[in-house]
Amino acid sequence: MEYHNVRPAVFLERPNRFIARCLTDGGEVTAHVKNTGRCKELLVPGAPVWLCYSGNAARKTPCDLIVVDKQGVLFNIDSQAPNRVAEEALLSGALCLPGLKGPYTVLRERSFGTSRIDLLVQAGEKQCFVEVKGVTQEQDGTALFPDAPTERGVKHLGELARAVKAGYGAAVLFVLQFAGARQFTPNREIHPAFADALRAAQAAGVQVLAAECAVAPDSLRLTKPVKTVF
Repeated sequence: MEYHNVRPAVFLERPNRFIARCLTDGGEVTAHVKNTGRCKELLVPGAPVWLCYSGNAARKTPCDLIVVDKQGVLFNIDSQAPNRVAEEALLSGALCLPGLKGPYTVLRERSFGTSRIDLLVQAGEKQCFVEVKGVTQEQDGTALFPDAPTERGVKHLGELARAVKAGYGAAVLFVLQFAGARQFTPNREIHPAFADALRAAQAAGVQVLAAECAVAPDSLRLTKPVKTVF
């Protein structure tokens, strides 16, 4: 996926989870933060960032904060991006689901049980529900999810396990919105229930997948699998 009208800036502060104050060549600007997670390791004063300007005069903020430089590594923090890059990778053949040979048809936001699952991937008569989770937290080469408790995430894992029991394929895909991680693991310290639910889902037949992305200030592309560790 690509962004247009992207410009560099320096992060100053995040008064609340929705906005950030940034410094550009033209002065200070207030940007919308497209991620309600904590992002404490990324959004530190003085960090280089990139802003995507909308060109919509009706907006309260003129731009979105989409990319942060953490010690020379670019992190995309757009929470809407993982679904798009996952869909693009599935349709292009860059991402293949184990046991489901492409080419694929991908449908967005399909209901199962009491939840809406991000993607329904079809190949012939076979169908696989895929829940996509964006990952922006990294520690010592390990990618971690979540960075805050997520009861919604626990619920989705339960629904995926029930989808397997109903005869569907099911997978949870962790999209690392950065490159260079050695492995992915659930963040048990932040949310033990999510880590337990992920292990239970895997035992029930849900595929647990992780893949990293190539990040540029104006683009995001899923590239290769990353090892998952529990």
